[in-house]
Amino acid sequence: MSAAEAKVTALRGAAVTLADAADEFLSTHRLANPNTHRAYASAIDRTIAAVGGRDRLLADVADAEISEALTALWGGCAPATWNRNRAAVSSWLSWCSSKKRWAAPSVPAEAERRRENVDHTKAVAKTKLERLLSRRDIPLRDKTLYRMLYETAARASEILSLNVDDLDMDNRKAPVRSKGGDVEWVYWDAGTARLLPRLLRLPDGHRDGVVRTRGPLFLAERKPVPARRPGPEHICPHTGRPRLGYDRVRVLMEVHLGLDPHQLRHSAATHLGEAKVPLQLIMAKTRHKNPRTAMRYTRPGGEAVAEITAVLAPSRRTH
Repeated sequence: MSAAEAKVTALRGAAVTLADAADEFLSTHRLANPNTHRAYASAIDRTIAAVGGRDRLLADVADAEISEALTALWGGCAPATWNRNRAAVSSWLSWCSSKKRWAAPSVPAEAERRRENVDHTKAVAKTKLERLLSRRDIPLRDKTLYRMLYETAARASEILSLNVDDLDMDNRKAPVRSKGGDVEWVYWDAGTARLLPRLLRLPDGHRDGVVRTRGPLFLAERKPVPARRPGPEHICPHTGRPRLGYDRVRVLMEVHLGLDPHQLRHSAATHLGEAKVPLQLIMAKTRHKNPRTAMRYTRPGGEAVAEITAVLAPSRRTH
């Protein structure tokens, strides 16, 4: 084969399998965040299985097959689930076509995004949230996590990925790898600052000293069994306990607060909006890139709407 013929073959992706295309896409910088990578990999792998398997050629897959696979896998799910998985598959196929110049199918028009019904009650009133976060029956680890999620307005996955040596305690900030793979700073305030030293304290007489200096910030309750032991980067060298997982946090937060982890981020953005903080600053805090997305989270809550309703009340009589 001549060099020219080889170049044409590469551009068209004639010999690129679905497995090759998926693996190369999933190794890109945009998916460096492990949680984003896991979500995209799940959607793409399931779609590949539905259209014939990893050894099938990318160029042989038709648009209609992608539509049928998406419908079979997530057609009966909630709009948010459909949109999330559809977007992952669409992003992959668009990358194959536009970035790699491979012959690839696309998500057809009939598999369009679905309207999501936004729950405007998702933000919790500030006074209620403060009462919940101040409860004395919540364990120290969980109280610290909940307070940190609220004060940083960060995603739960970002805070759970923090290590002790990431923390800049003096300046109340830490670097996290965001959803798009960028490294960005999150900031907390006095509530979290008061709790963190207590969280890091080791039992009296511990061989490693007074406080934890390395390893995951938030730890699970028990040491892992050998069959499910994670990598060393997810194990505390002082206690042998693994990093706390998102699924466990979701269960505990429902028990402790009756909320899901995302509601703390949503509430923080809403409370900033109610305090008349400019949208640009709210976006800097939440690290949203799209103003339309950020505005969805900054809708004033019921407490603020109830307060301004007093403006519409009839004037009080003065005699």
